Amino acid sequence: MRPNIIFIMSDDHASRAISAYGAGLNHTPNLDRLAQEGMRHDATYVTNSICTPSRAAILTGTHNHTNCVTTLVTHLDNRMPNLAKSLRSSGYATGIYGKWHLGEGPAHQPTGFDEWAVVPGQGDYWDPAFIFPDGRRNIAGYATDIITDMSVDFIRRHGSTDGDKPFFLMCHHKAPHRSFEPHPRHAHLWEDEDIPLPETFNDDYANRAKAAEAAKMRVRSDMTWEDLALVQPVGPAEVAGELVVDFLKSRKVPDLMPGKEITVICAETGTKHHFDDPQAFAEFKYQRFMKRYLRTVQSIDDGVGRILDTLDETGLAENTIVVYTSDQGFFLGEHGWFDKRYMYEESLQMPFLVRYPAAIPAGSTSSDICCNVDFAPTFLDYAGVTIPSYMQGSSMRPVLEGRTPEDWDQLAYHRYWMHNDAFHGAWAHYGVRDPRWKLIYWYNDDLGQIGARPNGAAPEWELFDCENDPHELTNLAGDPAYRAEFERMLGLLDRRMAEIGDIPEHDSAAVLASLAGPEAAHQQA
Repeated sequence: MRPNIIFIMSDDHASRAISAYGAGLNHTPNLDRLAQEGMRHDATYVTNSICTPSRAAILTGTHNHTNCVTTLVTHLDNRMPNLAKSLRSSGYATGIYGKWHLGEGPAHQPTGFDEWAVVPGQGDYWDPAFIFPDGRRNIAGYATDIITDMSVDFIRRHGSTDGDKPFFLMCHHKAPHRSFEPHPRHAHLWEDEDIPLPETFNDDYANRAKAAEAAKMRVRSDMTWEDLALVQPVGPAEVAGELVVDFLKSRKVPDLMPGKEITVICAETGTKHHFDDPQAFAEFKYQRFMKRYLRTVQSIDDGVGRILDTLDETGLAENTIVVYTSDQGFFLGEHGWFDKRYMYEESLQMPFLVRYPAAIPAGSTSSDICCNVDFAPTFLDYAGVTIPSYMQGSSMRPVLEGRTPEDWDQLAYHRYWMHNDAFHGAWAHYGVRDPRWKLIYWYNDDLGQIGARPNGAAPEWELFDCENDPHELTNLAGDPAYRAEFERMLGLLDRRMAEIGDIPEHDSAAVLASLAGPEAAHQQA
């Protein structure tokens, strides 16, 4: 009997904000059920750590240079084949509710789905608009609850215990994307306690590529008044903070300079907070950010619980695959950052929890490397549908069932194209990660959609020993003692780019010659 498939995905949900992953930040009992009754996968990686490209990779099973969705402003051509079309043509009832973010209008709206209702763009948390096949309308309520309502209704209408017509459901939450807006029912959480500060919150970005210091994703200086639910003052930059970009009214909460003072007002309560210590003000912002983020996550956990309860009530649990993931990772104050985009671990790793009682051992874990391009082939494999040759991922099925083959390719590839991103200062890069090592090439191309080469920055390499340096604080790329590892990882990078047909920005022969010294580099040139 072919299984039903429920694919629940949130936006910007870090693995550390799921209690099953053991960070101790919050308690997510319903998400934890998936881990307890199925598998917690610990090495799922995104191929491009940003919303639109990740969603395109998931739906098509291809890397972004193949599906042509490389940035937030490049949208999916809905004439392309995709996962939903393959399942629908093989007899599955298909539906998607929630965030789409792959473009709007006839050329980009969902195709391959029997039913769909998606939010325009990022969507709103309260009384959100939804685009249906027959038009757009607003629905009163809280987005996470509404998306869950639609998903539960789909399950009840399409669920069948005889397996006559299985269903594929994509329940895709807009939460917990910033600006974070939790439901009032969770406002009491962490009222009387503080979230632990990450070890690297005060990172000085030494011993790394220049891209790390250039990032405009710092909790202490780059979050907006809206992000933190603080009242935005009226006035010039020295009073109201600098503009995020010059064509938006949104302003950043300023970093407090030594010898200065600031008073901020909480938008929910009107409570005033006065600061004259820069570190105390930075930590106050961190607490505001994290508590609002985690409270927003809690409604997702509620929704997952409702879906699992519905499967129990309808007798569908045994023959239904339930997957929970996020479209990428998210920095929760590590390195002083919020947001994603980078190939550093907190941004690169996606949570991945899966339950399928018929095949996946309860309480299992895996650290075999998988990527989001592997999701589509996995679902097709379980559905008994031939995996199309155009897909570039591999089925995760043997990994999830605890029988990973010896020749499983333990390598993840990531590429971020948004060159000199004016909002976040994130520079273009690509690289590979194996079970221990990570190699990143910051090529800082000047052909991007926004701006020219950032400050004339030259390309740089980073090599990290993720086992002995899990916070990625020491770049070993230029250390002669690690040249053999650098060369090995460079070879893996070249191999992977050739396999998937991505065009490199580096010349490996020249890179290796430069490591050998100026004379060898001159001879190579």
